[in-house]
Amino acid sequence: MQKYFTEFIGTFFLVLTVCLTVLGKVPLAPLAIGASLMVMVYMGGHISGAHYNPAVSLAVMLRGKLSTGDFIAYLAAQFAAGIAAAYVASYILTGYLIDGKTEALTSFALNPGTGVNTLAALLVEGLYTFALALVVLNAATAPKTDGNSFYGLAIGFTVVVGAFAGGAISGGAFNPAVGIGPSVVHNLLTKTAIPNWWIYVVGPFAGGALAAVAFKIQGAED
Repeated sequence: MQKYFTEFIGTFFLVLTVCLTVLGKVPLAPLAIGASLMVMVYMGGHISGAHYNPAVSLAVMLRGKLSTGDFIAYLAAQFAAGIAAAYVASYILTGYLIDGKTEALTSFALNPGTGVNTLAALLVEGLYTFALALVVLNAATAPKTDGNSFYGLAIGFTVVVGAFAGGAISGGAFNPAVGIGPSVVHNLLTKTAIPNWWIYVVGPFAGGALAAVAFKIQGAED
């Protein structure tokens, strides 16, 4: 139970940071998001492995470091945390002034950038999730890096890199909990259809699975 609780807490603060910085139009939001992931990784790495991302959990399971039962429980905790965080962010921002407007948008759904085709967005989500999961596998699960102190920094800054490089293209989730949590809340609050939600599931899960394959090819577990 401690592992699942930790996954909920870490994912909650990651998604809460995403929602508050995106809706609040905070400058350099990717730095805040990456830093929130970094500190939560250090908070829970010794308890749950600090995945906070269903795609990372898939990669760790395929790598052989997470049981099927734990994988399912991790996913439940992560998605529940994503939805809860999006609701809390919406409540916090209700009535909050943004750009002088008295009625600020308090929910959002991730979407590709204007004019970006679906395949491009899917590739960005898959590729940077691949990078993130591969960094996690090598920095946090490989025998040769066991006990290092840099794993949280490496993982957090991978998200910063992906968000700056691909955020304007795909929306920059690289995490199904980040993609789905806010979208579910936006749908419930506005009754608006979310046609692109699948991009933030298919892309990241494909990237996570490919990272497990790449990790085995690297031979880092030998």
